[in-house]
This record gives sequence, structure tokens and C-alpha cells, in this order.
Amino acid sequence: MTLKLAKMKVLAVDDNRTNLHILQVFLKKLGHQVILAENGEEAVRMFQSEAPDLVLLDIMMPVMDGFEAARRIKAMTQERWTPVIFLSALNRDENLVEGLEAGGDDYLTKPINFVVLEAKLRSMQHSLALQQTSIDALRRVKAISDNVIDALITIDTHGTIATVNRSAERIFGWEAREMIGQNVKMLMPEPYLSEHDSYLENYLAGQAPKVIGHSREAIGKQKDGKQFPINLGVTELTIDGNRMFIGVVRDISEQKFAEQKLQNYYDQTQNEQQLALRLMDLQLRRPGLNDPRLRYKVIAADNFSGDVVAACRSPEGRFYALLADATGHGLAAAISVLPVLAIFYRLTKRNHPVREIIAELNQQLKESIPIGRFVAATLVSLDEVTQTGEIWVGGTPSAFMFDRWGRRTHEFLSTNLPLGIVDNQTLSCTPLPFTWGKEDQLVICSDGLLEATNTDGVQFGIEGLMAATANSSPENRFTKIEAELERHLVNSIAADDISLMIIDCP
Repeated sequence: MTLKLAKMKVLAVDDNRTNLHILQVFLKKLGHQVILAENGEEAVRMFQSEAPDLVLLDIMMPVMDGFEAARRIKAMTQERWTPVIFLSALNRDENLVEGLEAGGDDYLTKPINFVVLEAKLRSMQHSLALQQTSIDALRRVKAISDNVIDALITIDTHGTIATVNRSAERIFGWEAREMIGQNVKMLMPEPYLSEHDSYLENYLAGQAPKVIGHSREAIGKQKDGKQFPINLGVTELTIDGNRMFIGVVRDISEQKFAEQKLQNYYDQTQNEQQLALRLMDLQLRRPGLNDPRLRYKVIAADNFSGDVVAACRSPEGRFYALLADATGHGLAAAISVLPVLAIFYRLTKRNHPVREIIAELNQQLKESIPIGRFVAATLVSLDEVTQTGEIWVGGTPSAFMFDRWGRRTHEFLSTNLPLGIVDNQTLSCTPLPFTWGKEDQLVICSDGLLEATNTDGVQFGIEGLMAATANSSPENRFTKIEAELERHLVNSIAADDISLMIIDCP
């Protein structure tokens, strides 16, 4: 028989509500039950009460960060392995190391690649099923394990192999009689071979586990000496007073081969990037961006930016401005946002209302971009004759109105989903009306600005934006924000595209 991969109860943790909603939609589509939490402290409470099968955990959160939450969650899983996958825009080696040391079993950088996430979920489903089978029926493990695709190997406290299944014979090339009674390090190349005995001794002496209770990638060695990549998960249990360890080994050679093919594919796109850059440049350099009431800045995290700004004045005199942020950054994000520009300029030249523009943008994106991708956007229109405006915010941070003295007079919350996720019957396309006072300014930005993280791990945040605008005049407000951001990011590189737009209200 083959293992039945049961749908999981997944605890998703992120302080960004939009991210949480996207995760919830994606996980439910795969059939999983979803529990949501917005900070680490809440995640720990939900884990204790709901006992989820898997935790998707953001790192940078208020109240309690992901690292501390993972440590507390792992402390509650002594007898049951619950995998933790970190989700974060932080991709430095030290962040990865800290995550693994905190008890994380895997790591996914933001923006999330939903194809990879789905594969990792399937992998965790498989590992959890094997774990449950082993715990429930170790005495019958031979009869059950012979039908499992992955290798199952049990060892005693001396590292001596007690049982193996047929998959272990197939994967490693040894017959069962050649492995049973031998030290398990016979299946390991250096440096694992030399380190294994001391690691096991240290663990039995009371040191914290580094492998047991976790899943990680390693290297295995076959009978003929050939080395190959594996995924290794180890659990501990006691049978009749004897401590035993169960190792679940998966040959991931095909997975690594597929990953390499994918990398080769992306490498081949380098020649096409120059053409794409020229096309993007033609799309972005529109006369409307030279409007004297508009100041903007876009900082790409890669060669291509998934953040774009656009502006246009209709023949009737209405002024339109758009800030759009496609999922991720780089070429894929840039391609996703190109249809947004084309539709924006076509409809604004015809003086269409904001509601109709949003509906058209959403419909086109829903039909054209892959699942898991979307475009957050803020769209504004100003009627100088009536001195009234409309604004729609979906997935981007709140937009703010400031008076001539730098005081925040209004906040336009992001209450809508980003474009391209749901159809127009579900998405609210209705904008918010507003008026303004003399010399008021509208400030719009992408989440890349607020999440810009310095070398100390501190984000620019709403606090940084408010500090930069405090006591500022309309003439120097934009340059003050630029200067504060530059000071914040000194000696560090933003992980995501950054965009900022300030509009003078007439």
C-alpha cells in the first residue's frame, strides 16, 4: 500500500493581513484547514489550543518575533514532531542559521513561490504520515514499512542498525542482512561519518538535539560509494524501556535535478532581459509623470522593478495617479505589472471613473496572471474644478493626507484585496471620496518602503514615514522622506522594490 496523505491543519502566522489572506486562500484551495495568527505570542497560544500539523511562520513580527515563537512551539512538541517553515523577506545566511537553530525545519523567502510552497507542503504531509505510522506501530514496522517509498531505518543508542525496509535496500544498494547490526554511519560520507558517533553521545548525555525532531537535507552514500542528496527526518521513541531512533530517508536526487533544470532555464533568460528592460522603459516614460504636482521615486531591488508609478491627465482635466506593486520583484514581477500600465493609460485618457478602471484592471489580471501572483495598487483621481477626489487602496499600505504643516489629516486604509486574486463580483471596486484643504498633499507608498530593513534588522515602518513628514512643508516633504530612508538603509540593501509618490492637491 501507499501512504494516504491526509489534509493538514495549518497554522499560518504573519502580521500582514493581506499576506495572511493570500495564504488562507491558497491553503484552502489545496484542501487544508487553516488557523490564522498575527504575531508570535498569538501563534504560541493557538498552537497550544489547536495542535496544528504544520506551522507557516513569519519572522519579523511585533509582540514576539518568529524565532522566539518557534523556540516555544518546539518546546511543546517533545513527543510529536510538528514541522515549522519560516516565511521571511530576510534571506541572509545568518537569518537562515538562526531560524534552523530556533527549531525551523525549512525556510521560504518572501515573496512566496507558491509552486515551491505546494511541493514543501506535500513533502511535510508525507513526513508527518510516516511519523504517525512509525509511532503508532513500531512493533509492526517491518510489515508496514516494506510498502513505503522512503527508506525507514531504526537504530539503537549505539548507532547500530536494528531494522530497515525494502526502500532502504533500494536507495542505498545494500541488502538488509548487510546493514542490520552495523553502525548507521556506513551510509554516510564525510563529514557526517566522523561526526555521527560524537553527536549521538552528546545527545544522550543531555545536549540539545540538532537533528532529532527535525527534517533537513543531507548527503547519503550508496554501497558503490556514490553520494546522493537526501532529506532526513529523525524521531525518538521508547519501546519496552529501550530508546530507539527512527530515520526517514528520502532520495531527493530527482528533485535536485529538477531544481537545476529550472535554474538553467532562468540562466537562459539573461539575453532576453535587455529587450525586456527596453520595453519596460518605454512603458514607464510617459509624459504624465512630468506633471508639476507629482513627485515620485522607484528603487528596484533587482534589474527589474515590480513597483511602477503612472500619471495622466484626461482631456477633461481630471488628474489620475497610480502606484502598483506586483508580487515579488525582478522580471516576473515586472511582466505581471505591464498590463496594468496599458489599461491605466487607455482608460484615463477617456476620463473613466476610478471604479471602472479598477474593475477592468482586476478582470484582466485575474484572467492573465498565474495563481499565486497579484498586483497591489493605489489609484487616485483628482477633479480640480470641484476639488474632490477618489481613491482606491488594495493591498498596498495606507495612503495619508498631510496638511501644509506636516500634520496627518486623514488615513485611507487598505481595506481591499489586491488585483488579480478574486473576480469582480467578490472584489469591491468602489473608491473612497475625499476633499482637501489648501496645500494638502497625498502620500502613497509600497510595502517595500515600510519594510525596508537596516543592518540592525529594524524596518523603516510607519514610524519612519511619520517621523520624516513631521513638521515638514509641502516643498521639502518628499526630500525629507528620501533623506530619512537613505539614512535608515545606510550600508544595507532593500530586499524588495520601493516606491513613493507625493501628489500636491490643487
